[in-house]
Amino acid sequence: MKYLLSFLFAMLCISFNAQRIYSKAYGNPKDTPVIFIHGGPGGNTTLFEGTTAQKLAEKGFYVIVYDRRGEGRSKDENASMTFKESFEDLNTIYKTYGIKKANILAHSFGGIIGTLFTKSFPEKVSSLTMAGALFSQQETYDYILKQAKENFRNDPAKLKEISEIEGLSKNSANYRKRCYNIASDMKLFTMTSPTPESQKLRAEYESGEFYAVNFRNPESPLKFYKNEARNNLDNTSVLKEIKKRGIPVFAVYGKDDGIFSDKQLNDMKNIAGKNHFKLINNCSHYLFVDQQDEFLQFIGLHLK
Repeated sequence: MKYLLSFLFAMLCISFNAQRIYSKAYGNPKDTPVIFIHGGPGGNTTLFEGTTAQKLAEKGFYVIVYDRRGEGRSKDENASMTFKESFEDLNTIYKTYGIKKANILAHSFGGIIGTLFTKSFPEKVSSLTMAGALFSQQETYDYILKQAKENFRNDPAKLKEISEIEGLSKNSANYRKRCYNIASDMKLFTMTSPTPESQKLRAEYESGEFYAVNFRNPESPLKFYKNEARNNLDNTSVLKEIKKRGIPVFAVYGKDDGIFSDKQLNDMKNIAGKNHFKLINNCSHYLFVDQQDEFLQFIGLHLK
């Protein structure tokens, strides 16, 4: 009886954990599996799911999206927001959908998680695709602030703000937040010349069901920086190690994504290899919306 109760309690815990994580699959389970990892901390997968998941599935992929525990639709006040927890969530997705090996498609901060997961569980990853994904975080912050100094060179108040940011601990949630806030002020995440197609995608998303559940948890970054010691990483060497292990690394970035310097993009091109790298013109951070056709073409070409 004691062992039966212990077993039932364990099953209840597993079920409860699974229910905390929002996920959904698109396409045929017999097709090539792709797991999308969203940005953050504090983000969700609604933009990708609402605009691109089904279209990628129609190209012959089994596309799985999910919101990490404590983020988006996976609400959990007890989430710690650590990488260990992120790996647990991702392993839960593998179990839930009966997948032994999958292609990881990582966007923005999801690139950090995808890279570290691939290093820790190489046997579960067929390939790693960095899509507008972070890898050398301090270089990104430095590049944002360098552009801000030039952009606001005649604005004393903004220059003072930049100086204050530079004086903060580089391993703090406030430093990260203020760097990205000033990047938003400069519209570094925004497409310079929106196309009719991208405008239509955005409009459809913002008037649809997924935008209505675009939940963002402002506590997530604070918990992440409190509980996770590895919070300002350069994964360049990790990506090289992954490639040496025989796991293909693909990279697709927007040419107008203002948070990555030319040096960073060249570094990523050298890591992935010329034939595994694509820079999309007139495209910023959300490349699967900005230039969806080229994005899907790249994924379809390489992950098949």
